[in-house]
Amino acid sequence: MAEHEEHSSFIKTPKQLITIVLLAFVVPITGIVLMVQLVLNRPHVDPAALSAEAVAARIQPVGRVEFGAAGAAAVKSGEESVKEVCAACHQAGVANAPKLGNKADWAPRLKQGLDGMLQTVLKGKGVMAPRAGTSLTDQELAGAIVYMANQAGGNLKEPAPAKK
Repeated sequence: MAEHEEHSSFIKTPKQLITIVLLAFVVPITGIVLMVQLVLNRPHVDPAALSAEAVAARIQPVGRVEFGAAGAAAVKSGEESVKEVCAACHQAGVANAPKLGNKADWAPRLKQGLDGMLQTVLKGKGVMAPRAGTSLTDQELAGAIVYMANQAGGNLKEPAPAKK
């Protein structure tokens, strides 16, 4: 008769045969054990979860609004303002910002005086947004300018606090 096809199998070596036989036992047994655990394990509730304190902790508001006297917020010093806001650009001289402590960068600006530099900050210049992109008060901005200018050899005086 015609040609005979030899039987072919995906198992070629004894190692593959042992692996298939072991997996044929391990996989179904693991599945059975997991299903038994699923059926026998009942979900349980923490008895303390319904206590008044636990419920209050879960439903507390995300934020709070507090009302206080007008002007109760403390005015930041020039150094604090510089550390929080200005140093991000002026420390490294980003986008031609005058570097902190660099006399050559600050010399032309010192000639404008405090009022001139404050107007520049209030209006913005280059990539610096008006008011340096912050909500600092004029007094806080002036304090920051005085601090940075004096670090570079200026002799500016801290502005007097605004009278209420």
